Amino acid sequence: MANLYYLVAQLPSFSQTAEGGKLPITTEYFIELCSRFMKGKSLETVKNLSLEPPKEACSTGSSFLDTWYSKERNLRFALAQVRALKMRKEVKDIPITSDGEVVQAARTATGMDSPLSAEQFLNEYRLGVLDKITPLDMFSEDAVYSYGLHLMLAERMRKFNKEEGTSSYHKLYDEILGSSK
Repeated sequence: MANLYYLVAQLPSFSQTAEGGKLPITTEYFIELCSRFMKGKSLETVKNLSLEPPKEACSTGSSFLDTWYSKERNLRFALAQVRALKMRKEVKDIPITSDGEVVQAARTATGMDSPLSAEQFLNEYRLGVLDKITPLDMFSEDAVYSYGLHLMLAERMRKFNKEEGTSSYHKLYDEILGSSK
């Protein structure tokens, strides 16, 4: 437990929303730092943190992570459902999400004109979910897991580039049109 105090004290704060700004720490360094202060199952859990939850629910040993993965899984299922309905496709093998907040977030995101805007909205939504479920004890293992997920979200959003995205979109669009001729 005392090691967690030393670990958390070394984790720099950062802003998830500052686009383009350099983060003071990378996920790789975060994991390396955690390996100095955490052992066993806790360290393995840090190494296995992911923004993509397993499709089937399984216990991680952390109620915080189980809640996060459940909410993220429900969001992904809701996005798939809403997208399928918009394209008038049959929804198979996707559990129906009954969480109204998640369904509304999925509807809002899929209704946006810009994929970048939708991703930014979903990122903000995910950050809000993380902030709601993060434990108050900032020196707990769950708080370390939350920091890691916040960091991964921030890194992911910094990878988006409007110009590169537009170029890639036009390239794909031209390829699709070229193959249909």
